[in-house]
Amino acid sequence: MSQQAINPQQKTIAVQVLHSENLRDDYQIALYQILLLDKTAPLRIDLAEHTIPSYSILFLSPYQHLSTSTSTETTFRQLSFHGDYYCIEYHKKEVACNGILFNNIYVQPYVTVPPALFNEIENIYQKIQDEIPHHSDAIIKAYLQLILALCSKEKKQIMKDFVPLSLQDNTVGYQFQQELERVFRLQKSVLYYADHAGLSTDRFSKKIKLQLGKSPSTLIQERMTLEAKKLLHLTHLSIKEIADDLHFNDEHYFSRYFKKNVGVSPSQYREQVGISIVAK
Repeated sequence: MSQQAINPQQKTIAVQVLHSENLRDDYQIALYQILLLDKTAPLRIDLAEHTIPSYSILFLSPYQHLSTSTSTETTFRQLSFHGDYYCIEYHKKEVACNGILFNNIYVQPYVTVPPALFNEIENIYQKIQDEIPHHSDAIIKAYLQLILALCSKEKKQIMKDFVPLSLQDNTVGYQFQQELERVFRLQKSVLYYADHAGLSTDRFSKKIKLQLGKSPSTLIQERMTLEAKKLLHLTHLSIKEIADDLHFNDEHYFSRYFKKNVGVSPSQYREQVGISIVAK
């Protein structure tokens, strides 16, 4: 597992090239990432396999897992920033990206854009890189805000124009998503959701994988992990209080669960990612 150590006091932004050889092992960092892919690339993000098309922009939250099994050399233009440098929750009205670009387990973590827009965003990357040595934070944040706003607009339009069968309200996938959001804290078993759908676990699992692209066990795990990350970043709750909120038997079991899925302990995650300025 390849982890990039981040000084919690270093609330910065960076633009660099990320090579596919860096992704042969599990790669994760304590930063938000926006990756530009000008060529088709097979990537594993957390527990799901994706074949990401050319001219796509990939959005990753802190400590998401990223890897590739391809032997073909591929490069990605990577923009990474700490949540305290630019807080997407604080700027939610301006960029509308939380739940659209970041932190949504039900939709693909990337957006494919027209080549002209891709080139425009590449140019903004270069402008950010040019400003970094001058510590022009106001200008850099304005450029970053523009990238997020452009991509959010593009992805919302795609989601508006194309609602796949798996997200229509008469499907098992949609009903599972609704029930998972309602009771994920209490119900962590695939059997519960299969019974709720009136199906055997095997038939239910096959339908969910077909409709949502992930197994129900993966989605349950990802939803629980996402909520744990949110509570660590967006609240001042103690680890024990978060474990209680998520209905784990005890704090130690929650910590083991979190470290198994994220790669670091809850306390390490909070130390590296920080508590947001909008924390309750």
